[in-house]
Amino acid sequence: MNQASTTCPYCGVGCGVIATHDGCTVMSVEGDRDHPANYGRLCVKGSALHETLGNHGRLTRPRVDGGEVDWDTALDTVATRLADIQRKHGHQSVAAYLSGQLLTEDYYVANKLFKGFLGTPHLDTNSRLCMASAVAAYKRSLGADAVPCNYEDLEEAELVVLVGSNLAWNHPVLFQRLRTAKQRNPLMRVVVIDPRVTDTCEIADLYLGIRPGSDARLFNGLLAWMDAKRRLDRIYLERHTQGIDEALAAAHQEDCRIDAIASDCDVDPERLETFFYWFATQLHVVTLYSQGINQSSSGTDKCNAIINCHLAGGKIGLPGAGPFSITGQPNAMGGREVGGLANQLAAHMDYHTPGAIDRVTRFWATGSLAPSLPEEPGYKAVELFEAIERGEIRAVWIMATNPGVSLPDANRMRRILAACPLVIVSDCMANADILQYADIVLPASSWSEKDGTVTNSERRISRQRGMLPPPGEARHDWWIISQIATRMGFGEAFDYTHPGDIFDEHARLSGFENAGDSTRPFDISGLAGLDRAAYDALAPIQWPVNATAPEGTARLFTDGHFATPDGRARLIPVRPRGPEQALSESRPLRLNTGRVRDQWHTMTRTARAPRLMNHRAEPFIEVHPEDAASLDLNDQQLARLDGAGGDYIGRVRVSHAMRRGEVFVPMHWNDSFSGKARMGGLLAAYLDPVSGQPESKHGAVGLAPLNIGWEATLVLAAESDCAPAWCDDSTYWAYIPLENCRRWQLAGGESGSACGGVDKVQRDWLAWAKAYLPGEPALWAEDAGSGRLRAAGFENGRLSWWLMVGSPAELPALNWLDARFAEAALDTPLPSDLRRRLLAGCDAGEADAGPTVCSCHQVGRKAIVEAIRHGDTSVEALGARLACGTQCGSCIPELKSLIEEEHAHDHATQAVEAETA
Repeated sequence: MNQASTTCPYCGVGCGVIATHDGCTVMSVEGDRDHPANYGRLCVKGSALHETLGNHGRLTRPRVDGGEVDWDTALDTVATRLADIQRKHGHQSVAAYLSGQLLTEDYYVANKLFKGFLGTPHLDTNSRLCMASAVAAYKRSLGADAVPCNYEDLEEAELVVLVGSNLAWNHPVLFQRLRTAKQRNPLMRVVVIDPRVTDTCEIADLYLGIRPGSDARLFNGLLAWMDAKRRLDRIYLERHTQGIDEALAAAHQEDCRIDAIASDCDVDPERLETFFYWFATQLHVVTLYSQGINQSSSGTDKCNAIINCHLAGGKIGLPGAGPFSITGQPNAMGGREVGGLANQLAAHMDYHTPGAIDRVTRFWATGSLAPSLPEEPGYKAVELFEAIERGEIRAVWIMATNPGVSLPDANRMRRILAACPLVIVSDCMANADILQYADIVLPASSWSEKDGTVTNSERRISRQRGMLPPPGEARHDWWIISQIATRMGFGEAFDYTHPGDIFDEHARLSGFENAGDSTRPFDISGLAGLDRAAYDALAPIQWPVNATAPEGTARLFTDGHFATPDGRARLIPVRPRGPEQALSESRPLRLNTGRVRDQWHTMTRTARAPRLMNHRAEPFIEVHPEDAASLDLNDQQLARLDGAGGDYIGRVRVSHAMRRGEVFVPMHWNDSFSGKARMGGLLAAYLDPVSGQPESKHGAVGLAPLNIGWEATLVLAAESDCAPAWCDDSTYWAYIPLENCRRWQLAGGESGSACGGVDKVQRDWLAWAKAYLPGEPALWAEDAGSGRLRAAGFENGRLSWWLMVGSPAELPALNWLDARFAEAALDTPLPSDLRRRLLAGCDAGEADAGPTVCSCHQVGRKAIVEAIRHGDTSVEALGARLACGTQCGSCIPELKSLIEEEHAHDHATQAVEAETA
């Protein structure tokens, strides 16, 4: 057995991972105790990494126009078609759309090819969807896309403000670090600012449930309050900043009384003033913000409103202080370093940075080859696809992302891709939605195979090491891009034999003509010249890394000198704006979007680990109880949302965590896992005018019950290849992988649907099973009056399918049934007790554990509630009995919530009993 140190491929925390493997298979993973991002902690997604691997479902051969081909044919075709399009339509007729899933080396080569040698500026990344506003705000204020903080600052702060970030679910390891720091320092305070009550509130000393989109109003109000209370650091402002008068003038344009601000933000005035007082009177304050701030048509202004408050109080460049944007993807920052955004060149240089175009041109010139860089920035993500729609861009190469799911107005984006003359897709998974639009498919390597570097949210560069060979003919992205470049005549500039060669060039460019005067803080020239062994052994390190800081740099701007031409930070005047899409009579509810705890992006990786599907198995719509009652909706009922770009079907989750008049949906489900659950289809494409980031957090929707006549659960043997015709025959479907089989949740009979209306309630389910499912129905029990049925089919002595027609609320825990699908053969004839158990779908007397709360140990809600009622009224006691909360800790907030719910239930019961007595 071998062990390899690598980096997790999920969120921007960048956790170190120790993987145990035999060169063919990764058997287990654990947190790297020596990695400074996580010190051995892993969330449930990270700890299940090895469960998501394997060659099944992978792309293994290139395809051209629907047919498999060899690599030479695929590469030649890509090169020829790109060259033909540029020859006929100009350099800027081709584009690339990249992803924070790529390694820095992949990103660097792609940016170099498209901007440097194909001469098109139209290369952007899905980081535009999550971090572009934070980038733009840092550049406007601090002079560079340079996060000033690190993770230790969360532990050294006196006050941590979490705004637009459900840290407990989206960056669980950082949440655990913060929770531990708070336990060690009782004087530390945590404020959570979020329209929803999330699990992050579990450690909050103060919660502000603001109106969606009112963040800038709140932080402008804070700046004005600090001014009125004489809490501005006038010495710091005078020495290190400019623009305070203009920023204050903008803040004072609105009513700055606490009551007025509280009314606009829809929060309690006393709680608001408490937050203002805490922020103003503490020096060591970290404000941690993420997509809830960035994904707005005014996201850049919101970020600058936060930065203004830190600059105004001198709360930056100190241990435990600073405005801290935390990234969503594992290498969003690495992609920005190499120029992965359309308005960048490379090494954090921009098109409008004086001398940058000439500098990069000269650096990339190789022998007889001279690059031809564009003079102006390219189209940002949404604009790029709109240019395809206009016919201005005629070829797009999409790498490791799925814009047909993640972009707003996603249905339109799919129509654009379908009409694009040339779509090239590099991906590793065969079920990626984007493949249906691809003319050319290039199979890429994935985590555990890829070799290179990533940069996390605190500017820390870490190695992601390849351990296994890619399956079939899959290849590394940097190799694919370099081969295309060679075939297009640029081979001399792309003569790489190893990712270490690319990293060295990247490091050299970062220091090329970099005067070291802090105007170009991204500088890793200290890592240039590493030989292969040194690159392979590279330990995690924070940039800048150069002659002045050979061991890296923990914090930036500690001397108050910023990356602006005069060294002074800028305070930016901010005029708050609400969400672009107005509510209406037909769409009266404000939509909020986000992630769930156990899934990642569009689920192509995490859904391969069945236990990660158990916490939230189906797409859902979270709604306040009063809104649910007014719309005649019940918990777990199916409902439909109507949005600007389409509709969405999911199960209602009635929750007091929601504000009245608002709903929440997750971003993860795509057409591989449900038929009508793409969040991007609900959103209009409103953009931030500075950053180009779409307003993915805010929409306007209508909500109504889904009028169905029946629901059914179908469980099918994993190896069965029968076509899922039931998807076309259903108004709603969701696919839920299990360990040994596949579960399909179905519903239909909607009036006017293809299912034929309510008559489907009485349809002949056994005949349907014979028509669509493998193996004859061998067992069934039917109640014709209610339309309920349970049945099972066998093929060659093995259980091949199990069907229940009825509400999914009647389902037992399916772990026993799942195990039956793994058995080579069942006894025949079936004993009567086994027949009963198969029809029931569970073992005799087996208790339903309820929805999974602890994914690490597969502990369900019902088991936890039962333990609480028997006296296990602490997280520690529940862990001792059930093991929940003892591994990654991601479920601890939910455990505490269940304990509180049971206490409240007990008090209510006691009050009723006392009143009755």
